Amino acid sequence: MQEKNRSVDGELQARVQDLQARYAQCIDDALLDQWPDFFTEDGRYLLTTADNVARGLPLGMMYATSQRMLRDRIAALREVNVYEAQRYRHIISMPVVARDGDVVRAQTNFFVARIMHTGETMLFATGCYRDSISVANDGSLRFAEKIVILDSRQIDTLVAIPL
Repeated sequence: MQEKNRSVDGELQARVQDLQARYAQCIDDALLDQWPDFFTEDGRYLLTTADNVARGLPLGMMYATSQRMLRDRIAALREVNVYEAQRYRHIISMPVVARDGDVVRAQTNFFVARIMHTGETMLFATGCYRDSISVANDGSLRFAEKIVILDSRQIDTLVAIPL
């Protein structure tokens, strides 16, 4: 993010930090039915790699262009997909927040450990969230766009659970 846009008030910084923390906690606590609620109706979610971003490639491992698609993704996880039982634990940095008119942008680094049903724990993913955040009329914050950028282009298994 550009240096000139970094100045935001402390309240907005704290609210974005709270949004990121609640987002990660929702995933870590396996409350995936609530995950789409963090997005606007036409919210976009893209899980991709730093290599794809550097090359300008729009492809990703997971992609949705609406809250309805996110809900379908969770329904498929619950009812159709077969994958080994696992859960995540996020460690997230303080977001760097910028305001550009009505759009709030944030970049937040993350570290995700994956815990398998056997108890085995491993580093699963590192990267950053690049977010465009919508401020509703009631003041609530939701993701208009969340781009999850993985540092590595290799991931050892199919990504079943969103990051």
